[in-house]
Amino acid sequence: MEIQDRTDLCFPHLLNSSCRKPTLHWSEAVLLNSVLLFISLITVVLNLLIIISVSHFRQLHTPTNILLLSLGVSDFFVGLLLMPFEIYRFTFCWFLGDAMCVLFGFFIGAIIICASIWNIVLISVDRYVAICYPLHYPTRISLTRVKYCVCLCWFCASSCSFFYAKDVMVQSGRSKSCIGECKFIISYIPGTFDLILNFILPVTTIIVLYLRVFVVAVSQGRAMRSHITVASFHSVTSGTKRSELKAARTLGVLVVVYLMCYCPYYCYSLVGISLTNTPYSFSMFFLCYVNSCLNPVIYALFYPWFRKAVKVIVTLQILQPGSSEVKLL
Repeated sequence: MEIQDRTDLCFPHLLNSSCRKPTLHWSEAVLLNSVLLFISLITVVLNLLIIISVSHFRQLHTPTNILLLSLGVSDFFVGLLLMPFEIYRFTFCWFLGDAMCVLFGFFIGAIIICASIWNIVLISVDRYVAICYPLHYPTRISLTRVKYCVCLCWFCASSCSFFYAKDVMVQSGRSKSCIGECKFIISYIPGTFDLILNFILPVTTIIVLYLRVFVVAVSQGRAMRSHITVASFHSVTSGTKRSELKAARTLGVLVVVYLMCYCPYYCYSLVGISLTNTPYSFSMFFLCYVNSCLNPVIYALFYPWFRKAVKVIVTLQILQPGSSEVKLL
């Protein structure tokens, strides 16, 4: 009986302090890991296409696309680092030590997720200015200013990761109940800060901005259907307005998908329910990460330039001289 018990332990030589191995049957583990790793691979590939598209083609170097590029970078690292980390943490014993657990769980995870969320907020601000103040958009949202905002977003996300992990750095692994698990619990103050910074504040900002965008978009749509404006002015501005409204609608879908993926986890945090290392907590975390896979799918469905760019990349036309000057818009 003791031998059987030892075989179920992550560290058989530590009988009294070792965690037990995950209870999933090997066939279930293989199927689950295959599906999840496929999602991770798709996330990496699709977001890599976003990064290459916006970085390579000069016509796509617009303020809005720079924000999409930053979001694509954060989503790329979600698929490359966070998804495999979460799969390994849930389905296997943790043999990488407390330092790697803190590194992935608090530092890398906090940086990527925080940057991803606030990139979406920046996208919402960009669309708000474009729709509500179209005449002032070129001066208020310049390419240089957007780049500074993106750099500030990543810097703040990096700074916040140290705040979340300050308690863990004092005594690494103190939240573990046994050896062989990677478990991280945020204390009350950092948890409250995370809830406000990464859910309540961005969600409130996004909803307020898009309600305003929706009202203005509806009024602009009615104005374009009427004959109040002068015909010459209408012919010049209608195409621009339609493109802006389409972009706002697309990014509105992006925001709705974000809310659907992140709300379950933060709603449970809001009511004070602790999510420990259980299958339910794993599904909550992974649902947040799946948002990074859905974002480039939204681009493919709504942005013709992305489909054209992918075609150029996949057919290796991107290797030809002057490919960066290809017209995609």
